[in-house]
Amino acid sequence: MSPLNGNVDTGSLPRTPLLLVAGGAGFIGSNFVHAAIADGCRVLNFDKLTYAGNPDNLAELEGHASYAFVRGDITDRDAVARVLTEHRPAAIINFAAESHVDRSIDSPGEFIHTNMVGTFCLLEATRAFLGALPANEAGSFRFIQVSTDEVYGSLGPTGLFSEQSRYAPSSPYAASKAAGDHLVHAYHTTYGLPAIVTNCSNNYGPYQFPEKLIPLLIMNALEGKPLPVYGDGKNVRDWLYVGDHYDALRLVLARGAPGEVYNIGGSSERTNIEVVEAVTALLDDLAPAAENRALSGRGLRSYRELITFVRDRPGHDRRYAVDAGKIQRELGWRPAHAFADGLRKTVAWYISHRAWCARITDGVYRRERLGLMGPDAGAAGAVS
Repeated sequence: MSPLNGNVDTGSLPRTPLLLVAGGAGFIGSNFVHAAIADGCRVLNFDKLTYAGNPDNLAELEGHASYAFVRGDITDRDAVARVLTEHRPAAIINFAAESHVDRSIDSPGEFIHTNMVGTFCLLEATRAFLGALPANEAGSFRFIQVSTDEVYGSLGPTGLFSEQSRYAPSSPYAASKAAGDHLVHAYHTTYGLPAIVTNCSNNYGPYQFPEKLIPLLIMNALEGKPLPVYGDGKNVRDWLYVGDHYDALRLVLARGAPGEVYNIGGSSERTNIEVVEAVTALLDDLAPAAENRALSGRGLRSYRELITFVRDRPGHDRRYAVDAGKIQRELGWRPAHAFADGLRKTVAWYISHRAWCARITDGVYRRERLGLMGPDAGAAGAVS
């Protein structure tokens, strides 16, 4: 029996079990929380509220009968243990992570602490919690480690990452996530902890912190600021709409087998420059430059004129692409959004949520360049 639904044929979330979502105030986590509650599940959000964990992402859920929030750090094993004992969740979904590659180049220690030590603390607290549960409850429990395709390193011009691909992380971020994944696998093999690892491709959608490519492009463009592109702009990523990621995780919780790995990809490979050009084209349609004083006052007729090529990032992986065949065959998942459709929804969301954009960057992050390790540090923000 799944921790979400006794009838695994439906894959839907029931009204009774409680999900403990670690890192539920972040980008992917908050989207998961919104969707899970809409599907009838109860959610306990356990989040430290670092710079990227934004309470505004979940403000509309305040007071909701199916939502609760506990501020806490996954590296605090005692705090995790208290929450588990008090609330007895049916599953843990671990989104809690430091996640920005450039930031990991500047401050790798924070990534090691959260992504490695934090995962260890979650696993240890979960192991003790399961040991005190009745056999039927422990047997239906699931621990989902939400990870990234970046653990696999860089692909050549052809081929796809599969669940059998060798881990070869390039950045401190990717290495710290890889270490967390290995711990999860080890706890399943050694202790029988009912854990599953998912490795997703680049997510995009609402509530994403603007150090990442798509929201940074939109916010900079609307303000008439440069749209920085690393190197030649030919680095390739596979793009996954965050709502489709939720649907995949829902199925992993309901039908996924402990000990398994599921790659979740959008089958939407794009070069970075193609993404930048797609965003500028949508902005020209949805918020024309002629109606934006930040551009029209300078004689600019298109957001495309803001594109600026900048120095590349150290150790920049050339290409990621995910083979999602396993989750499609075994769990019946496929992405519902083509890249063009998901991107239009995303750009429209940021245009209509300018106040949210202003609040999230006020005094915390001003879209400056990170991860340069050289004289250009602190220049205009750029992304991969």
